[in-house]
Amino acid sequence: MSNVLIIDVGTQSMRGIIFDNKGNLLVKEQVKYEPYISKENGYMEQTAEMYWGVLCGITQKLAAEHADIMRDVIAMSVDTFRDTAVLLDEHNNVLRDLILWSDQRTADTSDPLPSKNAALFKLAGMTRTVNAIRGKVKTRWIMQHEPELWSKVRKVVHISAYFNYLLTGNLVDSYASTIGHFPFDYKTKKYLGEKDLVFPVYGLDLKYMIPVCAPGDVMGTVTPECAMKTGLPVGLKVIASGSDKGCETVGVGCVNSNVASVSFGTTSTVQFSTKKYFEPEPFMPAYPSVLKDYYNPEVQIFRGYWMISWFKQNFARHLEKRAEEMGKSVEDVMNEEIESIPPGSDGLILQPFWQAGLTTPEARGAIIGFSDYHTRAHVYRAIIEGIDFALREGLERMEKRGKQKIEYIAVSGGGSQSDLICQIAANIFNKPVKRVQTYETSALGAAVVTFTACGVYADEQEAIKHMVRYTDTFDPQPTAVVTYEHIYKNIYLKLYAKLQSFYKYLEKE
Repeated sequence: MSNVLIIDVGTQSMRGIIFDNKGNLLVKEQVKYEPYISKENGYMEQTAEMYWGVLCGITQKLAAEHADIMRDVIAMSVDTFRDTAVLLDEHNNVLRDLILWSDQRTADTSDPLPSKNAALFKLAGMTRTVNAIRGKVKTRWIMQHEPELWSKVRKVVHISAYFNYLLTGNLVDSYASTIGHFPFDYKTKKYLGEKDLVFPVYGLDLKYMIPVCAPGDVMGTVTPECAMKTGLPVGLKVIASGSDKGCETVGVGCVNSNVASVSFGTTSTVQFSTKKYFEPEPFMPAYPSVLKDYYNPEVQIFRGYWMISWFKQNFARHLEKRAEEMGKSVEDVMNEEIESIPPGSDGLILQPFWQAGLTTPEARGAIIGFSDYHTRAHVYRAIIEGIDFALREGLERMEKRGKQKIEYIAVSGGGSQSDLICQIAANIFNKPVKRVQTYETSALGAAVVTFTACGVYADEQEAIKHMVRYTDTFDPQPTAVVTYEHIYKNIYLKLYAKLQSFYKYLEKE
């Protein structure tokens, strides 16, 4: 029997999971933590020390309590959330707290781009989008607001690379993890050249970048120093995998051209796998897949199922005691409350742009259709439906741009644990929704890559056949489909255009 250890680093918790080569989850240790520290409104930061301390605690517990299973671990891999930079000094020490992907501060973009680049962006009608990208480059914000600290920066890496360094002593990362506001060419899987059209958008010199490798490469082995802190065996191979979303897509078996991966996670996304590179939206790249020679076009709803946490914290705290008495989660109780609410939430419709996107930089969240019979539960159901409407819109846009026809949906993320949420998705997408044998799909996808790298399987496709199993299917319900089709085509798709002028006005306030 051979096992692999996956460290799955999420925004709200970290998990250490051991899988066998049949895709069975043998052991899981999970630690939840505060998602961020907020020094000011909209600021979302966290310490690198917290993440590393949690990882060490998890691996020490696995080593102490599951020594027999750990003895059969042949390799490990780390998958993490995306777009969170770690600033390192000349000794690879962390210089400041991490500014998380969800942080809403923006950098000043008044300094002009090179005239040729600016003219080409203007000609393509992308000036507003490019400025939105420039504003979201957090290293740019640090240069402007913390110049003394920036002068000490020698490397800018993703959190995945930082973990790889602490484990192996090698500062390297997978190209499938290099997803964020870096000067990286996702098509070639290499850094942008200084003469590339979009290189000046990021404002980062290539001297700050580190080497990247392919998923499945051995990045190094656990060092004696790391073994002392983690309880991991010295010499354990550390395999490159990819980002959490990319690993999820593999973990739900999304390889063929007829399936899309939908993640009901903190950020909700829809992806599919394709060997043809294309932009799902203008200036929005397709990301390199953890499957070699593949790409993952993606549309994101930035706050996604974080909105469930937001709703629970602000409007459902009173359910905590009842949930505890029933031995359930608050989410389970809320899901039971909405079972009797009909599709369409009795006319309540939500646009889930709690955080704007690249091509909708002025967007805000909106709810329309309130009447005196609407309740807190109606709002909760409208959130779920609104996220699905937005994901469906994104999927249809990608199908058209990629000339790819999706026949069914494979789901992952926290929301996928609910049968009701899966059924709502099947009805809104009007496609079968399938769920695999474990909720821990990011870790499962990383395990697929890791077993393949160790030679247990010839390639990832063979590994998926042995390790990923669909256990539940939710078919569209015709009556609900009719209701959702009417709302989607006649109201939801027209909502943004109707509200856009108001969003732009609010942006100026």
